[in-house]
Amino acid sequence: MARAVPNIYFDLAPSIIPVYLVQMLRPTDQSDNTVAQRNVAVLVAAQAFLGSQITMIFVVGGLIGQQLSPIACLATLPISFIVFGSMTTAPWLSALMQKFGRRVGFSIGALGGLIGAALAGCALVLDSFWLFVAGSYFTGIYMSAQGFYRFAAVDTASESYRPKAISYVMAGGLLSAIIGPQLVSILTFDNPDATVMRFFPVYMSAIALNVIGMLLFLFLDIPNPTKVPRGSQLGRSHYALLTNPKICVAIICATVSYALMNLVMTSTPLAIVACGFAVSDASNVVSAHVLAMFAPSFFTGHLIARFGAEKIVGTGLTILAAAGIVALSGIDLSNFFIALIFLGIGWNFGFIGATTILSGAHSPDERGRVQGLNDLIVFGGVTLGSLASGGLMNCSGATPVAGWAAVNLAMVPLLALAGASLIWLTLRPKSAQA
Repeated sequence: MARAVPNIYFDLAPSIIPVYLVQMLRPTDQSDNTVAQRNVAVLVAAQAFLGSQITMIFVVGGLIGQQLSPIACLATLPISFIVFGSMTTAPWLSALMQKFGRRVGFSIGALGGLIGAALAGCALVLDSFWLFVAGSYFTGIYMSAQGFYRFAAVDTASESYRPKAISYVMAGGLLSAIIGPQLVSILTFDNPDATVMRFFPVYMSAIALNVIGMLLFLFLDIPNPTKVPRGSQLGRSHYALLTNPKICVAIICATVSYALMNLVMTSTPLAIVACGFAVSDASNVVSAHVLAMFAPSFFTGHLIARFGAEKIVGTGLTILAAAGIVALSGIDLSNFFIALIFLGIGWNFGFIGATTILSGAHSPDERGRVQGLNDLIVFGGVTLGSLASGGLMNCSGATPVAGWAAVNLAMVPLLALAGASLIWLTLRPKSAQA
């Protein structure tokens, strides 16, 4: 039987969410952000409800893969294909939104999530690992669309409201942290010998969430981009964009923050269950992690406005390093909780800070190209992290403890790369950063 849902998740929500809504709707400057605030509210709801499917699937995906996969090292391949689907979708979905608008792109994303959940449900019935992997790819189409919510938040916002708009939309994930993993605990039961069909209700719930999302996007009010003559070249080339110091460092830091978060989170349910804990314990740890990912968004934008995006990114990378240290210090349930909470906070600071740097480093005409390029690289790194996660966890040591240690040690070189690039950017003269 699933454990009772911890009261803390539901006790926190009523006290935090009204304060959040007041902050979101309160005027932040003399500019008219009425439309932007309304769009942010829609995107927050989408982040909360549609985003819940990602937290649900990340909890159960590796466990299902472990039962269906013919090879233990491929257990996290379904999770990797979600991220791979996101990576390969980002360029064409960004170009499509540049031409037809955000509403069309986000609706396509929800449709992809619906198809992915339906295919995954069929895979459980048929006991087919490869059909499950195919469903994961379609779920990645939704994940790619979700990644553009943060960019859509600034489309109608004033310059001073942009970092706060990004933070508020990211904070919508707080509800997904409550809804998703707790639905897993309610809809499944802790019997390691049970078949994968115990996870079937999870994917049926994901179908319903995507239907809700399609209705939400009808209320989005973002003007379609201005059409340009055929053959016109908008802004800089991909090479010129990548050689811009701010864009380059923003992409590196966003990629490292997201890839490391995914590397560790993907293996966490496997490590927790392998260490003798229950699936409900894994759900609660992931729930705490996702809460930590999005709860700081209530104030991340304010911190960026006060201290600068570069300092917040640096703080995020430091907290990610602390997560690895805690994870390596023991395998008690408290170690998993603390490490994953640090992992979530570090991701929040690193990813939102890098997104803010990126949003101020290109012109409106370059929006589609920059955002598509950014998410192609970011989710390419996340795909590699997800693929490496299963191999490190299941195939790099004689015991699950050794595999879990390998996962966390893999963070070191990437953190060094991101930290060095950020220091290089901050030491450059302001005139040389542009």
